[in-house]
Amino acid sequence: MNRLLAWLLLTAPAVFVSAAPPLVTDEELQAWERHDRAALIITHIMDKYHYRKEPLDDVLSSRILDSYLESLDGNRSFFLQKDITDFERYRYLLDEAIEDPDLEPAYAIFKVYRQRVDERSAYARSVLEGEFDFSIDEDYMFDRRESDWAQTEQELNAIWRKKVKNDYLMLLLADKEDDEIKEILGKRYVRFRTSTFQLNSNDVFQSFINAYTIAVEPHTFYFTPRSSENFDITMRLSLEGIGAVLRAEQDYTVVQRIIPGGPAELGGQLQASDKITGVGQGDQGEITDVVGWRLDDVVDMIRGPKGSVVRLEILSERDGFTGNGKIISITRDEIRLEEQAAQSEVIDLESGGQIGVITVPAFYSDFPAQAQGKKDYRSTTRDVRRLLAGFKEKNLDGLLIDLRGNGGGSLLEALELTGLFIESGPIIQTRDYSGKIEINSDPDPDIAYGGPLAVLVNRNSASASEIFAGAIQDYRRGIIIGEPTFGKGTVQNIIDLNHFTDSSDEDHGRLKATIAQFFRISGGSNQHRGVIPDIIFPTARFGQDYGERVLDNALPWDEVKPLYFMPVSAPVESFARARELHEQRIKDNRLMRLLLEDMETAQAMENKKTVSLQDSKRKAEREERRLATAELRNEYRVTLGLEPVPADAVDIEDEDKLEDLDPLLDEAARILFDLVVPVRQAIDEFPDTAKTAGITSRAGGTIQ
Repeated sequence: MNRLLAWLLLTAPAVFVSAAPPLVTDEELQAWERHDRAALIITHIMDKYHYRKEPLDDVLSSRILDSYLESLDGNRSFFLQKDITDFERYRYLLDEAIEDPDLEPAYAIFKVYRQRVDERSAYARSVLEGEFDFSIDEDYMFDRRESDWAQTEQELNAIWRKKVKNDYLMLLLADKEDDEIKEILGKRYVRFRTSTFQLNSNDVFQSFINAYTIAVEPHTFYFTPRSSENFDITMRLSLEGIGAVLRAEQDYTVVQRIIPGGPAELGGQLQASDKITGVGQGDQGEITDVVGWRLDDVVDMIRGPKGSVVRLEILSERDGFTGNGKIISITRDEIRLEEQAAQSEVIDLESGGQIGVITVPAFYSDFPAQAQGKKDYRSTTRDVRRLLAGFKEKNLDGLLIDLRGNGGGSLLEALELTGLFIESGPIIQTRDYSGKIEINSDPDPDIAYGGPLAVLVNRNSASASEIFAGAIQDYRRGIIIGEPTFGKGTVQNIIDLNHFTDSSDEDHGRLKATIAQFFRISGGSNQHRGVIPDIIFPTARFGQDYGERVLDNALPWDEVKPLYFMPVSAPVESFARARELHEQRIKDNRLMRLLLEDMETAQAMENKKTVSLQDSKRKAEREERRLATAELRNEYRVTLGLEPVPADAVDIEDEDKLEDLDPLLDEAARILFDLVVPVRQAIDEFPDTAKTAGITSRAGGTIQ
């Protein structure tokens, strides 16, 4: 349950259009006949079509148990050690439970979990009736994922007393009154019990089967019929909502990713890793506390019709659990394709060079418009080709493709975009579950741009972005700059389980299964390692524990036989010199230093596992953080030649200039220009030879 992502992209007809689900009794909580059928179908698909051939045996059974317990109580705040000891009897039986099938163990474990949730809810409410002494110097460990299970109920009570005290203090520091705090928390603790007792047999089956699929490979998921409907919403082209991907993490709904072109991105107030603690409807609607809610229920509250306002109470990543939160307003709107489209700009360097930049947020294509035969349908490649034509008369020194944050998209678009920069040849190899290798090549022999090229990537550049960057690197067509990419080199397919059964009157859901893996034309995979840039930015050190490489059971790096291809033009021998110039330059780059300091602070907050329960310490930490943020803002302002402002300033003139700062993009442009300068000097020294070869001193002359 907490492993699945929810995409807040489409409108619902209205918020809370249906009654709340009824509470489910223990007697009702059991596997249905269709669950048994679905389990058999899933094991068949996993055995025949999944890329990783993992036998369903005792070894996997052990991993399934650990995965299931983590999905239920990943923060180790409900089960007791005696429960875990009792569950050991299932450790090597879950393979048979899925194959036979006899799913009783999944429901037996879940019933114990429900009992523990019931006990914790009651205890939390009893603690709330007492008084708290916030002068005591004690800490609360909110991240218990690597802790031992509580040995006794008294030990678990001690953990929960601190949890309730922390919840109370957070609201107190947010200027809530005592009566209001007790009402909010009382409802919260009732709610997480109610949400758990509303989970039905479908929900338990989904959680247990996903414990199985995730124990094999992290991108394989089972969707119940309800989850399938939500997945369909994400795949439609006309999108409305706030434009954010959410996940459940401990008791919180956390922003996984901001969708390019959506209201959240355009508003700029909601950021990845923010925690959503409350949701309100309209400009004046009451904020409902959603801590401890099911992810699906939070999604239902945030969805709504285009033009309506939703207000979110959030804790920022930088503030962590010690912040007092803030309320932001987002107007739900259509996620417009043109806002996701590639965009261009020109960077004028202090050295006199000009670098064209094309930012590609996603590999998109308007497939319905294309199917209708519309000649002007939008796609990544079409838009980039148009932007390149616009650069033709600008006498640019080079081109920079910015793929930071691009999570991928259409494989065909990745192939076609690569084809704009190479004449012909293979681009990627795909090996399917049977071991068959298919070669995907450049579909168009024309070159739209043949000049100096750089590709900027970061830890969030994934999938199709990695295909493009890897091909450019393999062909030596340009230089790759930035951070090692995400490392997702696998292919998933959605399989309707109903195609495998004669039972037409029941919906058995769908399985998203990993069926293939991508390999570069040089033989290696992007999987796990990602694309390693030719010049790595110092920000890369903050992404070492990120991406595919940290996912449990991720496919390892692998390789196949390299293909024959003809490398092209990039002067890779000059990359070393460009790297030296880059390292010298950033030593004195104040903006780069400020960026690294900011990232260091954010990572320190993210790595914290405990928080003080002493109000004076919490207030001091909050004030220290506020002053540090103000100091950092003023350092940025001074760097831009602006006057510093007081720490408590709100409406600040020229503040929008800070939002336009992008030292990484600027540095990437300088690196590319460092590679161009020697070529220009050679052209100036031997103009006749260059003219004969068709080489110009400016990139604009090579655009076709």
